[in-house]
Amino acid sequence: MDTRRAILWVIFSMSLLLLWDAYMKHSGRGSMFGAPVSSSQTQEKSAGAGQASAPTVSAGVPVANPAPKADSGAIPTAGKAATPTVVGPASANSQAASASERFILKNKEVELEIDAQGARIVRTVLLDQSSEAYEGKRVVLFDRGASRRFEAQSGLVGQSAAQVAFPNHTSVFKKAPIREDLDPNRHVALVSESGGVKLTKIFSLEEKGNVVRVSHTVQNTGADALSPTVYLQLMRNGERPPGESQFYQTFMGPAIYTNEGKFQKIDFSDIEKNKASHVKAASDGWFGIIQHYFVSAWIPKNDAPREFYTRRIENNLYSVGLMQALPAIAPGAQQTHEAVLYAGPQVQDVLEKLAPGLDLVVDYGWLTFLAKPIYWLLEQLYRVVANWGWAIVLLTVIIKAAFYPLSAASYKSMAKMKAVTPRLMKLRETYANDKAKLNQAMMELYKTEKINPLGGCLPILIQIPVFIALYWVLLASVEMRNAPWLGWITDLSAPDPYYILPVIMAITMFIQTKLNPPPPDPIQAKVMMFMPLVFSVFFFFFPAGLVLYWLVNNVLSIAQQWSVTRQIEKAAAAHR
Repeated sequence: MDTRRAILWVIFSMSLLLLWDAYMKHSGRGSMFGAPVSSSQTQEKSAGAGQASAPTVSAGVPVANPAPKADSGAIPTAGKAATPTVVGPASANSQAASASERFILKNKEVELEIDAQGARIVRTVLLDQSSEAYEGKRVVLFDRGASRRFEAQSGLVGQSAAQVAFPNHTSVFKKAPIREDLDPNRHVALVSESGGVKLTKIFSLEEKGNVVRVSHTVQNTGADALSPTVYLQLMRNGERPPGESQFYQTFMGPAIYTNEGKFQKIDFSDIEKNKASHVKAASDGWFGIIQHYFVSAWIPKNDAPREFYTRRIENNLYSVGLMQALPAIAPGAQQTHEAVLYAGPQVQDVLEKLAPGLDLVVDYGWLTFLAKPIYWLLEQLYRVVANWGWAIVLLTVIIKAAFYPLSAASYKSMAKMKAVTPRLMKLRETYANDKAKLNQAMMELYKTEKINPLGGCLPILIQIPVFIALYWVLLASVEMRNAPWLGWITDLSAPDPYYILPVIMAITMFIQTKLNPPPPDPIQAKVMMFMPLVFSVFFFFFPAGLVLYWLVNNVLSIAQQWSVTRQIEKAAAAHR
């Protein structure tokens, strides 16, 4: 019975681990045991450069149209009548793309680089987020590197009666004057005119933080009334950002939030297969692209109807965006569209203030209902001790205290099992050739000693959801980035550089194994002795904050188990 129980427990643990790994891969986070194959390696080669389809988002029905050059990203088309095709930039514009002027906006937290070709944000450096994985040792979100393509784009959909396209993210923009009271280091106005429309984009970086306010002022310079559509778009390839762990993966990809559909994550692989499922039309909501610890999101500052879309531009290059139709603009008149672009860390209290549901980009998966209060408690503890490492220690102590009655029941069951192990071994020798009598004798012994063979497992199973939720809180919270604990631990989001915490944790796991009832089978006993070493290897690659949590949890478990075992042994000795 003991051997079977131990084997079943090992099988259950491994099954739980494999199921969790399968769930992670299914939800887009990737395998716990290695990085997923790069999208560029798994996807089919495109039929030819610049031949991707650009959907027309009208009543939620995509209509294929010839796309512009892929270097600038496809332009959305709209309109229920002719569904006009917006052709790509002319060759003169394409030449300007490589040599166009760049404009820099900067505050203490972020530096933006805006390309005059399309007035696109083509690079953002997060000045307060250090990382050895990037050139310059600062995290870069929007980028146009050799292997990374990530841009924030916007423009107008439509064309004049003479088939001249309105200004879009492939048009050439020129710098325009701004008000004298505005800081030129944080504000810039860019203008482009075509098709009887003059579009003025004003980018305003706030004095602090990662919020960019973007206005699109559309002036009708023609002789006829116009009804253009503003689009906001993020274009990105499927390559994961540098510096991510090869041992575990978190979700990376587009997300759309509306009151109707709530928070919807979209895999790049679903966009590739044209199987992306999300709300297409709404009167509210935002969209963005998520990666571990960071998010980039467009948020319209109005309640007007909008149409969301996702699209494959070419092999391993995708876009997500929305379109909003402007009211008819008479000749000489103008309309202004306001939006916010956030590009920065997933700081929950900042995101909550920007838009409903934006804090959900901090992805805790299906255990969000447990993870949210755990994070809240962790944040309150940090405000007291001013150190995320000590906040993790205190949080672990509080959770262990809350589950003490369950843990005590488990340890009592284990202590009783350990006390009767010699008698079980004797029964096995006595009934070595009669398994029916052996099982009967063991059940009688369990009944006499009031032992539930599963009593040590069930309390642990009840705690598993809480521990998994805490795991995701520590893994997903950007606050752990570059957060020191003490001594050699200078970044709780990175592995222990000297493997001290994993080694100590392996020792605590070994002590726990010695405190548990030993398996009667010698081979199985040796396997169980090696289990702490095997599992501790995983933690060599985990963030130090996670290892710290498990280490403190193990130390507290050892103290509780030792105390309960002593009480059981004293009670047993008193009855002899």
